[in-house]
Amino acid sequence: MKKSSMKPVSIILLACFYISAAASVAADSAPAAAAPVNPDLAAGITELTVDQAVSGHPGGFALLTRGQYQYVAYYNAARRMCVAQRRLGEKEWTITGLDSVVGWDSHNYIRMAFDRDGRLHLSGNMHVDPLVYFRGEKPDDASSLRRMPGMTGRRESRATYPRFFYSPGGALVFSYRDGESGRGDTLYNIYDEKTRAWRRLLDQPLFDGRGEMSAYPAGPDLGPDGYYHLTWVWRDTMAAETNHDLGYARSRDLVHWETVAGAPVRLPVTISTPGVIVDPVPVEGGIINGSGLAGFDHQKNVVIAYHKFDAAGLTQLYLARFIDGRWQSTQASRWNYRWYFHGGGSLVAEIRHGAPAPRGDKLAISIRHPGLGSGLWLVEPRTLQLIRKIPSGEPALPARLRKPQSPFPGMEVRTAGDSSPVKTPGANYRLHWESLPNYRDRPRPQPWPEPATLRVVVLPLP
Repeated sequence: MKKSSMKPVSIILLACFYISAAASVAADSAPAAAAPVNPDLAAGITELTVDQAVSGHPGGFALLTRGQYQYVAYYNAARRMCVAQRRLGEKEWTITGLDSVVGWDSHNYIRMAFDRDGRLHLSGNMHVDPLVYFRGEKPDDASSLRRMPGMTGRRESRATYPRFFYSPGGALVFSYRDGESGRGDTLYNIYDEKTRAWRRLLDQPLFDGRGEMSAYPAGPDLGPDGYYHLTWVWRDTMAAETNHDLGYARSRDLVHWETVAGAPVRLPVTISTPGVIVDPVPVEGGIINGSGLAGFDHQKNVVIAYHKFDAAGLTQLYLARFIDGRWQSTQASRWNYRWYFHGGGSLVAEIRHGAPAPRGDKLAISIRHPGLGSGLWLVEPRTLQLIRKIPSGEPALPARLRKPQSPFPGMEVRTAGDSSPVKTPGANYRLHWESLPNYRDRPRPQPWPEPATLRVVVLPLP
């Protein structure tokens, strides 16, 4: 296990001085305050090796920067869950091994977040397994992470899909699925720093499949209109082709939910809940969990992106917007391609997309397509049609890191962005490693690739 001391580095402090009118005769001529200097850029750091990581399947790693420290959660070469921590401006990491070892299941990603007292919380490595949860004992100190027996102690024996986010008041919220695909409920917990305890945010599940299906939510995410926006698809069994019915709801406080038209939604949400269906896509209709993402147009109207089959059975991108009292869905693409997915386990995603967002006088959406490659596409806001592929405007990875460096056949580049809600000034951080693609969560036959180099790439902002 690699250790390093956390040495202090210089930090530029900016002060704001409020000068009274009697003493401000020269205020208009005072120089503007300098922008904060990124410690890594100041030290000439552009790339850092973290550790060697598992590479036989995608691992679902996490990167988080907070204040003067940066954290990486991952599975090392021995498949052990680890958290690496460093001070910005320094290259050495302190690595803490945790009491959890991953198998071959690519559902077992890792998520982490900080509470308002600055203590780190982490969850992951579970797919219909007992809740895996670690909590820091000291602020800003990953080495103080300790495994907890649970959160509330109820409905924690078959947990999947952990996610941390924040309430309107800044409290840490945790969501997960209790149960299995086709037989699971979505639960919300909220953390109290004073008691250092979790409790249910909702008295009942947010979704209830009534033993016949389960919801796969995307979000909730706080939008520019002050609402938390949530989309989902229902799925009947472990087989991916049984996804159906795209839904949407919003909330001001994560407790009281409503339709896009403002009508109250009674919890739990079921397949029969009125007013929440965006598009009644049928089973084997070409929609999959992970599709159906809420974005916004220039007027802050919700625009939901998803894919399904068109009348000819081809996979197309659709954009739905609520107009004149109803959801109106527009086919945005004209692709000559069909992605028919089926069966269980982690699939190789042939098509992925992001959520639409304003870009100049157009909308933009990221798309990965087997025939079109990966990139950012412009969308005409009025017609919701794809126009053309454009440069993203985001700093690009160095050319040598855009393709696999491993000679092992089938290796792919993996990246993860910084999940911090407050971005570090001056730089964009990307976590980078390589692995083989999904293999339906089964062990791959040997030979296996060598462990991958896990690195953080520091990309200066333009």
